[in-house]
Amino acid sequence: MPKLKITGIDVFQVDLPYSGGVYRLSGGREYRTFDATIVRITTHDGLEGWGESTPFGSNYVAAHALGVRSGIAEIAPSLLGHDPRRVDRINDAMDAALIGHEHAKTAIDVACWDLFGKSVGLPVCELLGGRTDVRMPVVSSIYMGDPKDMRRRVAEHRAIGYLCHSVKIGGDPVEDAARIAASLADKKPAEYFIVDANGGMSVESALRMLRLLPPGLDFVLEQPCPTWRECISLRRRTDVPMIFDELAMGDASIAQLVADDAAEGFGIKVSKNGGLTRGRRQRDIGVAAGYSMTVMDTVGSEIAFAGVLHLGQTFPEKNLRCVLDCRTLVSLQTAEGDVEVVRGRVEAPDTPGLGITPKLEVLGNPVASYS
Repeated sequence: MPKLKITGIDVFQVDLPYSGGVYRLSGGREYRTFDATIVRITTHDGLEGWGESTPFGSNYVAAHALGVRSGIAEIAPSLLGHDPRRVDRINDAMDAALIGHEHAKTAIDVACWDLFGKSVGLPVCELLGGRTDVRMPVVSSIYMGDPKDMRRRVAEHRAIGYLCHSVKIGGDPVEDAARIAASLADKKPAEYFIVDANGGMSVESALRMLRLLPPGLDFVLEQPCPTWRECISLRRRTDVPMIFDELAMGDASIAQLVADDAAEGFGIKVSKNGGLTRGRRQRDIGVAAGYSMTVMDTVGSEIAFAGVLHLGQTFPEKNLRCVLDCRTLVSLQTAEGDVEVVRGRVEAPDTPGLGITPKLEVLGNPVASYS
């Protein structure tokens, strides 16, 4: 197979307004707009690949949009001339140029996979291990608010076929207990509930909240506390299943998660976890450990969602909890693609690469270019 060479890397910046006005997380965090970085990689024969990295603000995990673009500035010159299809070697080169900063590496990594798929005429999911024939369940994202309103929003998603719901908490224990009870009040037998504190609770507040709940509520608790020690301390004092998210940052932390028996599973956010190359490896660790996993991204547009879809489509059904349609969190469309959620389920497109066509009129001119 003739070698491809990266000859250009263009960086675009787009503001993605939150579709619901204000998104509220624990600790008083509020988000109205998300700063997206979109990357186009071009090869010597004119082939293009696209990727996206959109942090969930600068106070969610150790990442921010300006850092993404600064990281790309450090990395991009060292990738010129490389074959983008050698994805592990691309990641080696990125690590040699910049330690850490996985958000900055994600957009480049995903763009390389898009190029890989287009160069051989295959969807990315086939290159990541092969698609399953299962339509993947999509998870709702129920932001923290008034209990009655949260119950209403769960019902709206249930009405259009959603079976998986992520309910946000992380405030006063009494109020959080009311939020959980209300959100699960109409739970159907096939539904799966994640109660997500986004690391906003102490061990004490989490224990108080759990003791206030009515008996028999069926849910898993996601990332209750901000630190590893606190989460393990809470796990030892409750029989509620627990999954990690913000602390499951990459290969080493996921290996440690298994070694410590710290949870029943974890969430892979493509940009937080370093892209599809690392996501593939983390998938395999989780499958070997018998974990359930959610595939998602911090937030993002159609380009980010395409990466989520292709990675999620390769999971064994028993290990895939759900995927997040991050497109629904924003009100600006950056690309077109043949992807539709039907009765709460979705599948990756079968066109080459990611299966999306960016809207250049929305992206505008690059804010940086490397060639």
